[in-house]
Amino acid sequence: MIIYNETFILEDTVEQEWLAWMKEVQIPAIMATGYFSSYQILTIIDSPNEGITYCVQYMADTIEQFQDYYSGHLFRFQDGHQQQFAERFVLFNTVMKTVD
Repeated sequence: MIIYNETFILEDTVEQEWLAWMKEVQIPAIMATGYFSSYQILTIIDSPNEGITYCVQYMADTIEQFQDYYSGHLFRFQDGHQQQFAERFVLFNTVMKTVD
């Protein structure tokens, strides 16, 4: 399984607005692309960063599914996120593979 992880470090003042927008708008739109089979939202309890840190993990069955999402959709979704929450977050992402 491939896990695409997006880590967001948010300003405290935007947390509730961001979380609602992610649950109601962004995540449903990403899931509607059909490239991911599931997702989970996590918050980091002991983050060394200022602000609030969340991870959103999307699970794909194959690396090809993730690559198709990446080449066809990723930047559009990141642009939408930037327009909605400009200058109030930091984002970095990773791609991982489960080990059997």
